[in-house]
Amino acid sequence: MGIVAGVGVLLPFPFYYWLWTSPQAWVNLCGRGRDPSKVMALVAHVLKLLQLLSLFFVSSLSWPPHLYFWPLFLFGQFLNFRVYQLLGEAGTYYGVRFGKTIPWVTEFPFGYIKDPQYVGSIMSLLACLSWVPFQYILLWVLGYLFMIRLESKEDPATRAKPLS
Repeated sequence: MGIVAGVGVLLPFPFYYWLWTSPQAWVNLCGRGRDPSKVMALVAHVLKLLQLLSLFFVSSLSWPPHLYFWPLFLFGQFLNFRVYQLLGEAGTYYGVRFGKTIPWVTEFPFGYIKDPQYVGSIMSLLACLSWVPFQYILLWVLGYLFMIRLESKEDPATRAKPLS
């Protein structure tokens, strides 16, 4: 189960890498009349479910959680929900890479926390260390750190052209 869980945890990152580096291929694959951000969101939700199931099978759930769980998890989820609230689906799911115009946001947490959605996700994962073996949390965090680095080097010239 260990290797399967590790693969499950890493499953989304090749997909995200491909979308980030080949946005036009994704836009073309989605075709006319299909929003590439919406399709990405659907696929990402399925991949997230597979990640969570992978962790479930290697976890030892006990209650109550350690005290550090609540502040880390709640603030991490607050950051995730806030980012989605401010950017919407298109802003969260690579809309700018797919040729959409996404307004620049400066409200909290933007301008205060670099990569707030990834920071929130990492905080939420760290909150689960009392249940999930360290190596799986580390793999997932390394996936996020890889994506932070990749996305920090966005070249506007490589953005997709929307299909008309």
